[in-house]
Amino acid sequence: MKPTYAHFSPLARLLHWTMAPLIVAMLFVGVGMVATVSRAHTTLIAIHKPLGIALLLLVILRVSVRIRRGSPRLPVDMPAPQRIAARMSHLVLYALMAAMPLIGWAMLSAAGYPVTLYGPLHLPPIAPHNVELFALLRALHTWLAFALFATVLLHLAAALFHGLIRRDGVFSSMARGGR
Repeated sequence: MKPTYAHFSPLARLLHWTMAPLIVAMLFVGVGMVATVSRAHTTLIAIHKPLGIALLLLVILRVSVRIRRGSPRLPVDMPAPQRIAARMSHLVLYALMAAMPLIGWAMLSAAGYPVTLYGPLHLPPIAPHNVELFALLRALHTWLAFALFATVLLHLAAALFHGLIRRDGVFSSMARGGR
């Protein structure tokens, strides 16, 4: 059994607060990228690809920290449905944070486009070149982006509920740790 903590570890908090604005930025860059045909499109793609891979690496690290360290216990007086919702929403967030860059990478591979990180540094394809697969992955990437955005909004609403209404320590376990 993992030991229990009152707060997330400093590394878990650093990863959370680093990834949160990057994910929100990534969602908005993605929307801007598909909504324009201007010269900004190329710039947004040049930002979107390496940022997606960076987020994939960060989520792998974050999951490993979470598995190794665990998470603080939820308040004893929290109703069971809220406990279930908290656990499930975290699983959904982690799954979406990992799936989005992997699906994007596979989508580009299926389209025959390289995933350029910087200059000549490209990632290898992870899916066969296939137009039908590209179309499927593009639709999946879009729908999962909507799901991620909705899940992030629900996560934010729950954090504010715990921080401003319940004041039960759930928000402070991630916001400021052991202070």
